Amino acid sequence: MTQSEIPSIHAHGASIPQIGLGTWQLHGAVLQRAVAAAADAGYRHFDTAPRYENEAELGAALRRTGLPRDSYFLTTKVWFTEASAPAFLASAEASLRRLGTDQVDLLLIHWPSPDVPLAETVGALCEAAARSYTRHIGVANFPARLLERAIELADRPLVANQCEYHPRLDQSAVIEPCRRHGVAFVSYSPIGSGHLLDEPVIGAIARDHGKSPAQIMLRWHLQQGMVAIPRSSSPERVRENIALTDFTLSEAEMARLHALAAPDGRIFNPEWVQSWE
Repeated sequence: MTQSEIPSIHAHGASIPQIGLGTWQLHGAVLQRAVAAAADAGYRHFDTAPRYENEAELGAALRRTGLPRDSYFLTTKVWFTEASAPAFLASAEASLRRLGTDQVDLLLIHWPSPDVPLAETVGALCEAAARSYTRHIGVANFPARLLERAIELADRPLVANQCEYHPRLDQSAVIEPCRRHGVAFVSYSPIGSGHLLDEPVIGAIARDHGKSPAQIMLRWHLQQGMVAIPRSSSPERVRENIALTDFTLSEAEMARLHALAAPDGRIFNPEWVQSWE
């Protein structure tokens, strides 16, 4: 597997590889093995956040791979409790120190804050870019109305909105404004945090293609033009999750996967979320 086999999504100057390694809950030797396997398999996109408490470990693991810093796309975030301007910029600076880099490729507002005005947080996000802490900026977990507002408030383009997305969750209301504004949609939990691996419809499609259920779901993301950041602690699964370029899902198969969406399909619904509308 080479880097060129996995396409990138282009958004306002950013080139984001469509498959990245999510690192939530990965630590220590498990993280090191996953990153090494990912680098060897052709991943050139890695995603972390202060909330994951693994930025320093990820930075060290990436240096061990020998990959030049300019050869991979690195994302981190700022947690919603750090949404005021001074705290936001301090968080971004601390992330750079922990990661051992002068600049990330993408800095995201991890969640909308229920307490700090969005204008202040977006202003700080733009200031982080002005200070060259990051090449590009974006948001995460923003419903359509807040995404539209953030785009209005920002003095530079938002390149991504990272949200939960998998066949059980209809995200068309958020995907539509992303596409209209040229914002990349980045899917976290793209295989439903493992909850969909035994879904009969997905299993049947997987058998038809001689692929795993995870590969079927990830191919579904790719064919929609999404970026997906699956996480796995298994080097074998890490390698499998990027081996997606030797098959294609038919329109009928894509429709069968879309039809799995359910009203209760959301996995992550934390208490601080005021509304998904």
